[in-house]
Amino acid sequence: MSGLVGQDVARVDGRAKVTGAARYAADQQVPGVLHGALVMSTIARGEVLEIDSRAALAHPGVVAVYTHADMRKLNVPNFPYNRRFIPMQDARVHHQGQPVAYVVAETLEQAQEAAALVRVRYRAEEPVVRLADVLDEAFLPQNFRDRPNEIKRGDAAAACERAEVRVERTYSSPMQHHNPIEPHTTTAVWEDGVLTLYESTQGVMFVRDIVAAAFGFDKPAERVRVISPYLGGGFGAKAPVYPHTLLTAAVAELCGRPVKLVLTRAQMFTSNGHRAEYRHHLRLGADRQGELTAIVSTSTAQVTRLDENIYNGSDSAVRLYACPNVHVRQLGVRLDLPTSSYMRSPETTAHFGLETAMDELSYELGIDPVELRIRNHADADQQADPPVPYADKRLLDCYRMAAEAFGWERRDPRPGATKDGDEYVGWGMATEVHTHNVIPAQTRLVIGTDGRATLRVASQEIGTGTYTVLSQIVADGLGVPLGHVTTLLGDTAYPSAGVSAGSSTMPSVAGPADQAARQARKAVIELAVADPRSPLHGVPAAEVEVREGRLFSRGDGDRRDTYRDVMNRHGRAIEVAGTGQNTPGHSFGAVFLEVRIHPRLGRLRVTRVVTAHDLGRVLNRRTARGQVIGGVTWGMGFALMEHTMVDPNTARVVNPNLSTYLVPVCADVPSVETLFADRKDGGMTGIRGFGETPGTGVPAAIGNAIYHAIGRRLRDVPFTQDKLL
Repeated sequence: MSGLVGQDVARVDGRAKVTGAARYAADQQVPGVLHGALVMSTIARGEVLEIDSRAALAHPGVVAVYTHADMRKLNVPNFPYNRRFIPMQDARVHHQGQPVAYVVAETLEQAQEAAALVRVRYRAEEPVVRLADVLDEAFLPQNFRDRPNEIKRGDAAAACERAEVRVERTYSSPMQHHNPIEPHTTTAVWEDGVLTLYESTQGVMFVRDIVAAAFGFDKPAERVRVISPYLGGGFGAKAPVYPHTLLTAAVAELCGRPVKLVLTRAQMFTSNGHRAEYRHHLRLGADRQGELTAIVSTSTAQVTRLDENIYNGSDSAVRLYACPNVHVRQLGVRLDLPTSSYMRSPETTAHFGLETAMDELSYELGIDPVELRIRNHADADQQADPPVPYADKRLLDCYRMAAEAFGWERRDPRPGATKDGDEYVGWGMATEVHTHNVIPAQTRLVIGTDGRATLRVASQEIGTGTYTVLSQIVADGLGVPLGHVTTLLGDTAYPSAGVSAGSSTMPSVAGPADQAARQARKAVIELAVADPRSPLHGVPAAEVEVREGRLFSRGDGDRRDTYRDVMNRHGRAIEVAGTGQNTPGHSFGAVFLEVRIHPRLGRLRVTRVVTAHDLGRVLNRRTARGQVIGGVTWGMGFALMEHTMVDPNTARVVNPNLSTYLVPVCADVPSVETLFADRKDGGMTGIRGFGETPGTGVPAAIGNAIYHAIGRRLRDVPFTQDKLL
């Protein structure tokens, strides 16, 4: 075996990405393609009375302007199409920035210019857009995908009243938007009744099935093909299917030519979901020794007038800490805004409140924040009946490793007691946790006559290193060099796999890839020992070892063969399939960080970060570390910068660009020390999804460090300068 799994292996697609050889969805060259541009509604609630497209149609290069009057009628699919309506099917307007017309022209510039010439007359109704204005209308939505919005264990209210120590606080976070570098894009091509979509998506199979349902196709595999070999960032934004995809496919069918649509940055703020504005009222009860006796969590998030989906779960309140009495309620408030959706680490909104409240409780009790968490460590999933012990949970190791590396024992717990020159220095920490899902997947592995391997699976490379890690797994399973393996992803023509979301990719596809590789290795060994022309002829298959593409007899090292020679003599390729099912669960970790605050300027810097994570078996230390750095960066954005601002009168997003919707850049992020409680054995069953875990605790850790630095407790993100001064 080559032992590549677990090593610090460079990305196999790295050169293609930095040289421009990697073709993203909008890079696909399609002959005769037309360019689309959307006309978006300028009201948030009401209906379209009239659309005047005469000037647009007269513009050079314009082929057509489609409205609800002539758009193809489509079916509204179920999840993961996350809206209860499709735009341009009728005159109704449900939110600001909803598509009301679709312009098609020979060039992008012509389409955009013509779209600006379309005139729309509306009947407008007054929108409701602020959560604070209608909190008294909050309601308990129906369960979303069988996930309950109310969870009870024990009698939390009574236990909280009896508690020796109580903390009761409200935490909040604003609307936030995904801003991947690559905008959402669709190119639709119809040929002989078959639709091919070049799509920027986190789930090619999801897109195929949703588009087929919208068009009424009974056999998606025969009527729709979706191709997405690379993704320029998704973060949950590209997991569901959105209206622009369906509309582009419909327009391409109507005009009889391929159509490409690339959303503008501003259009992405109303077209592709967001993290909903969020209020979290939290009560903790504990005894004097710091053991939790009650958790009462009531959150309120924005929903729309058509849906009731709550995407920001409260899983950590239910499962993270040992507590006999828990009551979680996830409420919704109807606003005239676009439908929200998953955004990387969606539980962070609730987890921010819990981890801040735990820090506040530590000060109430006079117990170190790390020690408080250790005393409440949960060895089992308490929500199960009876509780199910966690398999190989190493969160306690994470606390110890990160605390030692950070130097936590040197911390003076008194707020405001540590200064360096003009700056106050604060240290904070938080637990990190996230669920990981498992979605059934299949792989197909072909060993060619040249002895090289090609793996195909309809999963996706969303920037996390899927090409690399799957190639490592196959190379190890076969016993060949990494360069002898090619992994192909992002095409519904390949064996089925799920969406790359919910930290599900590796737990879902690693097992099938490994199984296929081991089956193929066995098949090649059997060919060799059965072939009179092979030096290994007659050797028992169990006595053959494979390393670096060479097959050896364990008893006689001089008897050897190679994959290339075996397959060349065989004269035809070997093809095997891989399946397998992993187990969903949780990944855990701890983040410790340092902030420095200049009291006169209100300037805050995050200057040091140490993390330790329990993600089961580490498949690639380089890509895992990249996920930690990305999660820390994302958490810093959540805590310090990101805030979508909406005009309360018009419901218009007033900062729909990266000059006013601020996100952290490399200069904002310090060096991050990453540690792993690695499980080096256990095969593919030891794999847990990990990508979303490293961001979950960072916002609370920053807030906790701010309190340690200056004695000011901030419970409303982002922590901007005005809140520090």
